[in-house]
Amino acid sequence: MAAAVFFLAQAVVTQAAVAQNQLTAGERKAGWRLLFDGKTASGWRGFKRTDFPDGRWVVEDGCLEKPATGTGDSRGSGDIVTVERFSTFDLRFEWRIAPGGNSGVKYFVTEEREGPIAHEYQILDDLRHPDAKVGLHRQSAALYDVLPPEKDKPLRPAGEWNQSRILVGGAHVEHWLNGRKVVEYELGSPGLKAAIAKSKFKDVVGFGTRIEGHILLQDHGDEVSYRNIKILRLAR
Repeated sequence: MAAAVFFLAQAVVTQAAVAQNQLTAGERKAGWRLLFDGKTASGWRGFKRTDFPDGRWVVEDGCLEKPATGTGDSRGSGDIVTVERFSTFDLRFEWRIAPGGNSGVKYFVTEEREGPIAHEYQILDDLRHPDAKVGLHRQSAALYDVLPPEKDKPLRPAGEWNQSRILVGGAHVEHWLNGRKVVEYELGSPGLKAAIAKSKFKDVVGFGTRIEGHILLQDHGDEVSYRNIKILRLAR
């Protein structure tokens, strides 16, 4: 009986591993697409580069991983972006940050700006990283430095997988974390403009408006892993 239980558990683990980075038949029919196939970095390249920054990012165990370098924010030099651009979309992904780590998923990314300045879904170890002590607007799932997430957001600790979602439907934007909506805002609204005016992005032309841009994964020098990255284009 013990052997049977062991082999059954092993089969469940194997099946779970195979299920990563795949779409269901229903998702494919609805128009969902994988942005990461779990095996290659196809569809991604470096920010303001034509190639992929090998050595900064690796594909390992079905994850798109950024090993720790301890060099801090690469300011774009190690960031990767989708080859394609998106305007209105439903983006879903899973992430795991190392203890003390910092990263982010940016959207509305244009390479016409000097650096990778864009709306950012903050990825952070809220317990250990100094940014978390600055305020809620710098913590995980925030619209980085602009809007804070709910105080009681269902964040899992560093080293564990979290599920996130960025929804852009017209001017309406939502950030989700582990099944709960934790940030909501309207592009171009007085409330968003007021929040941007208090942020580090107050002088960035066009910040707070919807543009067709790339999705970006940030290299902040810390270890972070991503998987099950999928997107659905929505009607404008």
